Amino acid sequence: MQRYPQGFRARRGLNWGVIGLMYTSYYMCRYNFPIANKAIADEFHFNKAQMGNIITTAMLAYGCGQIINGLLTDRIGGKRAMLIGAAGTVTMNILFGVASFWGLLPLFMLIRGLDQYMQAFGAPGMIKINAAWFSHTERGRFAGIFGFMINLGRFGIFNLGPALLAGFAVFGLFVVPPLHWRWLFYVPAGIATVVAICLALFVKDTPEEAGFTGVHAGEPDHADADARASIGKVFMAIVSTPSVWVCAFAYACTGVVRQGVDQWFPRYMQEVYAVNMKDGKFQWLAFLIPFVASAGALTSGYLSDKVFSGRRAPVAAGLYFLEAAIIFLAAQFHTVNATILFFVLIAFTANSTHSIIGTAAAMDIGGRKMAGFASGLIDSFQYFGGALAGAFLGTLLDKSWGHYFYFMAPFGLIGGILMLTIIGKVSPKTAK
Repeated sequence: MQRYPQGFRARRGLNWGVIGLMYTSYYMCRYNFPIANKAIADEFHFNKAQMGNIITTAMLAYGCGQIINGLLTDRIGGKRAMLIGAAGTVTMNILFGVASFWGLLPLFMLIRGLDQYMQAFGAPGMIKINAAWFSHTERGRFAGIFGFMINLGRFGIFNLGPALLAGFAVFGLFVVPPLHWRWLFYVPAGIATVVAICLALFVKDTPEEAGFTGVHAGEPDHADADARASIGKVFMAIVSTPSVWVCAFAYACTGVVRQGVDQWFPRYMQEVYAVNMKDGKFQWLAFLIPFVASAGALTSGYLSDKVFSGRRAPVAAGLYFLEAAIIFLAAQFHTVNATILFFVLIAFTANSTHSIIGTAAAMDIGGRKMAGFASGLIDSFQYFGGALAGAFLGTLLDKSWGHYFYFMAPFGLIGGILMLTIIGKVSPKTAK
């Protein structure tokens, strides 16, 4: 076990705990839309393709934001970037709820697009900070913890959201009646506001800012205590690295599958199997998806750190091929219990690759100086891929839900082939 100065682990734990909760609240402000999908469509008579337009706009805005904001994050620092993103998503979630009084599709698209652009400050900011706090051989496990915090946000909104829509009792003392779907946007915005205040008070960008020096001595990307770099040098260093582009295109495949499940599984269960969101089967699925996603992120991170000595590509390749087989099998079975099982297995594989490519591999490639842009560029492709799960998939689903799993299956195969091409070729870069 690596030896650290006294108090370092506790201070890093505080730093990471607050950052993780901040990103958890980001996800509550993001995954409220799938819960509200059917309610919005029913109220304003939007078809699936029109709802998909909102999803696609959000994905493209997030993807573009990752590239731009990743560069900015390497210049302004991760903490400032995360606070900017928090302020933006809080504002836009409130405005999305207010927009329900008009019900205009272009307005929903605009607000959700701006919201996701602002959220795109979050991942580069978080990864930038933690690249400075974690050593190379700890980053896979950090990526797993990152995946857990993401899925804590999904678990939170998947349980809070249906409760807000159906009504609930608080400690048996008073009853909250069923609320309009706009509260799915107001309540997470309030939670994010509280966490952002904690972030401003307690988080430090680097160990040096917290009074710890030389904690990662001997690692090339920790050699310079300054974690900031010029935009031009960062841009050229990252875009000229072939493994960045392979990871990016593989990550696009992750995005198609991950968003294909996350954006549509509540509506799939509602329309294909007539399972409402307060039904025990839906609640069980809403628990299991983030649970196994967290388990996958933690397991894949540990394997890549310990079994493969910090190499991410072999683990990711195996997960992609497994994912393709699972999705193909899912298309062959048509019972509610089988579908729940396959949704859970797909969530395990998709979130495992999400964790080790977009987080651990990005930190390995970029180091503490360039992790923001490396993660932003790679992660942007997840959302460019995820954009296909919006309007395009929505158009297919307007024809038949039978297209659902067959649409996602090829992307696991493509992702696996791509990761095979860079096995042994991803190593940390240094920045001058």
